[in-house]
Amino acid sequence: MTRSRKQFDAEFKQDAVNYYYSSGKSLGKAATDLKIGESTLGKWVTVAKNNNGVVQHRGSGNYNSDADKEIARLKKELRDSQDALEILKKAMGILSK
Repeated sequence: MTRSRKQFDAEFKQDAVNYYYSSGKSLGKAATDLKIGESTLGKWVTVAKNNNGVVQHRGSGNYNSDADKEIARLKKELRDSQDALEILKKAMGILSK
């Protein structure tokens, strides 16, 4: 049996971190109040500490610089090109028979 993971948006993560800091409660108690795992909240707090209080996560579209944005765009373009190449290879294999 597989467990599905809850997905939290950036706004919820930021609100959870703000709640932890403003409540004065322990990490475990704040996580229990929010009905999330203590380690999950701990990760968000750590990310926020490292990003001047802002919770960012992969894929959120938040880039630190134009170079990071360009790298992400180029990686996506490369994946798309590789997918197209695989499709063409399969089509050539089918047509050559």
